[in-house]
Amino acid sequence: MSKRHLGLAAATAAFALSIGFAPIGHAADKPFTISAGAFRDGTPMPKRFAGNVAGSPNCDGKNISPALIWSNAPAGTKSFAIIMIDPDGQKGLGVMHWIAYGIPATKKGLKEGEASTPTPDIIGGINSRNTVLYAGPCPPHGLRPHHYVISLIATDLDPGALQPGMTRDALMAALKGHGLDSITTIGTYAH
Repeated sequence: MSKRHLGLAAATAAFALSIGFAPIGHAADKPFTISAGAFRDGTPMPKRFAGNVAGSPNCDGKNISPALIWSNAPAGTKSFAIIMIDPDGQKGLGVMHWIAYGIPATKKGLKEGEASTPTPDIIGGINSRNTVLYAGPCPPHGLRPHHYVISLIATDLDPGALQPGMTRDALMAALKGHGLDSITTIGTYAH
């Protein structure tokens, strides 16, 4: 694992703790886990997950949301939230690619493409492209790979507790004191 990868993971954990997400603990043999079906943590994302914006050479993918599989959510979990951010985007200011919440605790993952279209099991938040669906990677050509941090947050909120169309900041404020634990996986992407 690279120093950059470790730094991103540490920064994500520090952020979660700073806004009140304190891990409640799990049995040592059953940690809260997440994985992407088509790429391993810290490896390149296939092109089909990249964004697709007409006329943009940086967004020439298929904009298909990746499959995610999770297990061993903490006791008391009622819903999940997902945030995907590119901390390398906008020259280090970050780009918000995906905000989803109200995902029922009965779900153990999302199928590939499930967050690319509206679905009753996912409430969409406003991403950097001003949409409420998954918006895939679109980094500039010729640069080093960008890192796409996908965080899954277990919450004690009922699936319909939050209004649709929240920004990341509004979601973080609403989740303060309601986050039970979080886990991340990171994909990279470059042209």
